[in-house]
Amino acid sequence: MDLHVNRPCTDGRERTRAGTVVAYFTLVGHIIEREVLPRQLGRSSPDRIPAVLIARLALDRAHHRQGLGGALLADATSRIVAATEIVAARFVVVDAIDDNATHFYNHYGYQPLLSDLAHNLGKH
Repeated sequence: MDLHVNRPCTDGRERTRAGTVVAYFTLVGHIIEREVLPRQLGRSSPDRIPAVLIARLALDRAHHRQGLGGALLADATSRIVAATEIVAARFVVVDAIDDNATHFYNHYGYQPLLSDLAHNLGKH
């Protein structure tokens, strides 16, 4: 596959340039325990709520600060929305690797979950 970094990712897995992966994401099914949600989101929910985990979302540092991370997140999110037409999921969860990643996801509306994982964030 030879995709250019300025074109949208079409397969949901990776973008390449000259045979080098410059961006990718992975999506997996996930369960959120109601007690880790803020009260207003967990109210009237079952104890275990289906979700999708963005297990990995990465962009080569050479391509940071160009809006490509947001485009990659939007691509992942659109695929999650399409998947929820078939499989139930109420939330999208990420496990931010560090404070920079936490700020990135906060910028796009993700909120911290009430759990022991300092960088675990979710979006309704």
